[in-house]
Amino acid sequence: MRMLAAVIAALPLVLGSVLGSVSAAAQTVQPAHGIAMHGKPKYGPDFKHFDYVDPLAPKGGEIRLSALRTFNTFNPYTLRGDAAAGLGRIFESLTARAEDEAFSQYGLLAESITMPEDRSWVAFTLRPEARWHDGKPVTVEDVIWSLTTLRTKGVPFFRFYYRDVVKAEKTGPRSVKFTFKDTTNRELPLILGELPVLPKHFWANRDFEKTILEAPLGSGPYRIKSFEPGRSITYARIKDYWGANLPVNKGQNNADIIRFDYYRDATVALEAFKSGDYDYRLENTSKVWATGYNSPPFRQGLYKTEEIRHQIPTGMQGFVFNTRKEIFKDPLVRQALAYGFDFEWTNKNLFYGQYTRTASYFSNSELASSGLPSAEELKILNKYKGRIPDAVFTKTYRPPATDGSGRLRKNLRQGRKLLKKAGWIIKDGKLVNAKTGKPFAFEILLITPAFERVVLPFKRNLKRLGIEVSVRTVDTAQYRKRTDDYDFDMVVSSFGQSLSPGNEQRDFWGSNAAQRPGSRNWVGIRNPVIDEMIEAVISAPDRQSLITRTRALDRVLLWGHYVIPNWHIRIFRVAYWNKFGRPKITPKYGLGFNGWWIDQAKTRALANKLSSAKSK
Repeated sequence: MRMLAAVIAALPLVLGSVLGSVSAAAQTVQPAHGIAMHGKPKYGPDFKHFDYVDPLAPKGGEIRLSALRTFNTFNPYTLRGDAAAGLGRIFESLTARAEDEAFSQYGLLAESITMPEDRSWVAFTLRPEARWHDGKPVTVEDVIWSLTTLRTKGVPFFRFYYRDVVKAEKTGPRSVKFTFKDTTNRELPLILGELPVLPKHFWANRDFEKTILEAPLGSGPYRIKSFEPGRSITYARIKDYWGANLPVNKGQNNADIIRFDYYRDATVALEAFKSGDYDYRLENTSKVWATGYNSPPFRQGLYKTEEIRHQIPTGMQGFVFNTRKEIFKDPLVRQALAYGFDFEWTNKNLFYGQYTRTASYFSNSELASSGLPSAEELKILNKYKGRIPDAVFTKTYRPPATDGSGRLRKNLRQGRKLLKKAGWIIKDGKLVNAKTGKPFAFEILLITPAFERVVLPFKRNLKRLGIEVSVRTVDTAQYRKRTDDYDFDMVVSSFGQSLSPGNEQRDFWGSNAAQRPGSRNWVGIRNPVIDEMIEAVISAPDRQSLITRTRALDRVLLWGHYVIPNWHIRIFRVAYWNKFGRPKITPKYGLGFNGWWIDQAKTRALANKLSSAKSK
């Protein structure tokens, strides 16, 4: 039975032109200030700001940040080029997401949202004050053009993500309505709210599919002030930004200037931070976190390191098999190779014990499967008996483990048994196919040398199984080209998840995505059962059914052995120079850095300390 998910906390607004043009049956539907995936949004129609910001945060100052490698375009929405860091500060969407809720959207460019109980369509009324940086109003034509352009000329993800939108129409001077072909996809109204809205008039005489290094026109709180191609980009806050006082923006976008400097690799970037060349960084390398920040400025308290706990689903990072390759088609082979990865030794010797082994595609959330399937999960899984691995029903999934000593002979024996069962034998010290005599050899493709220290021990372990592994690290452009074209054997990658999984699962695991260049189905999964389970997740009528259906999908993915799980961490590792002010509350599902500000008193004290240190 479908759970009623009515429109949330209606605003006392008159839709006017929207109600004048939609069907009579829809006229009982009231506009709302925000919507939630399930239930009601946390914040009511009269909310003034999010709880995790300080509405009185001072404006001003400069924040200096870092980026790696290079950039050659200001259009982040196409496959061509490497987009500059920070462009999200220029562009806006119809709605904004709260970082302390599972999945709720509140009006940004849109002042109100209207949808029927069955979510077969959604309508947005634009704010009359919404403006592009050139002063022209944001129009319904801009919204419709953006959807059409992103679906036809943007990255393939958009074509896939918005494929169920069958009509986009203007229903009034400031009103746009989207109609869906699939009324079971309850996420569609929310993901339409996330649509990047771009200026039709700016792109009228420009090729959207080409790289561009002309400052783009946007409606957001920042514009590009200056840049050096591939080296730096500086954004300036717009003093008369039209949306500065909206509840979704209050207390955020506080710095006058935000600058990104580019560094050729992570080591150089770290040293630049410790020298004071930029102000803030999120650390993602355990060794650096454990040993890399102990410098004189740190000991003097000039910059700080801090661990901030979060409740964000950590998703799945792992060694990703490309099952389009013949050697990885057999799940027994994929399972066997997992016995060659010694996480416990890696965590102890390389990561300073900072990580937890991942055993779910939805780790660190209530969506993660554990133990044996529940009765509710079995109602879903039993339909697929004989079409999914038997282990789904009888075993608890756990990646192979060791004692951390580096001696994994027992694991390798198990891996060898599985390989033999799959038709691979040892001949002259090498693993070969029993039928063809072809040796087992493949390449691990990397984008950063930092991961080589993890991959090389894995390579050595696989060599003991007779497997020849080559490791190749390439630049960003080559890596992107090869992964877009699925021209790889194995990569290290991650599949980020939210608390409300939905349409993006098609892009991760769907059969259609497996055939589409540029999708995130790097594994190459083409499985009708998984396709059905994805659609069940998307159509979940309430929170509990979403949890149950996601856990069932998780189990089938895990026992498909599509990746060798890596690890995760449940904290942000943050380093920053002592010049920031921060809200008292950190959101559960984000860091809330957009609500930090430059504290002028701290900045002056820091400058004095630096000056004193230099004179000494």
